[in-house]
Amino acid sequence: MSTTDAVAFWDSVYAARPAAGDPRPNARLTEMVTGLLPGDVLDLGCGEGGDALWLAGQGWQVTATDISAVAVERLAALARSHGLGDRVSAVRHDLHTSFPPGRFDLICAHYLHTPLDLDRATVLRSAAHALRPGGRLLVVDHGSTSPWSWNQDPDLRYPSPREVAAGIAPAPETWTVERADTPRRIATGPGGRTAEVIDHVLLIRRTA
Repeated sequence: MSTTDAVAFWDSVYAARPAAGDPRPNARLTEMVTGLLPGDVLDLGCGEGGDALWLAGQGWQVTATDISAVAVERLAALARSHGLGDRVSAVRHDLHTSFPPGRFDLICAHYLHTPLDLDRATVLRSAAHALRPGGRLLVVDHGSTSPWSWNQDPDLRYPSPREVAAGIAPAPETWTVERADTPRRIATGPGGRTAEVIDHVLLIRRTA
């Protein structure tokens, strides 16, 4: 599928959703990041912007990117309305073809899944190399299918955190895997529906 098709697909996904006035951050983000010293953070696949806004509210300087111009424009407007316009830079990138420039203390990729072509391993390797020494890459993936997911393929298999780490291939003299596990939580979906889901959590720290 072409870049134009991918942009059109994700623009249509977000345009079909009502804009969230106060989107919530992902639970694993608040769990993992609370207590870290704020710095520069890159949010890959920012979507509705809950993570970016929460991080900015915690004192982080946020670069948030998404392939969808609809998502990016909504986030920029939300940041301004929340008084966080000076802390959030919302930019459009198709990670299949480009990666945001800069060096970061934290890079987050929450549920960076797509039905379209995306070489995730290459994207995550680029993210690992964009970390400053001491910086962390947090990758949170689905480990199970929620009842409201757009993808209900019964044969879908989610790679484990260790498999994702192997795809990144972090050199032990430069990166340390600090966490790779599969915790469960109760998730809330559309209309307040709840279900137990599995997250695949990978945290890598650049040591040199």
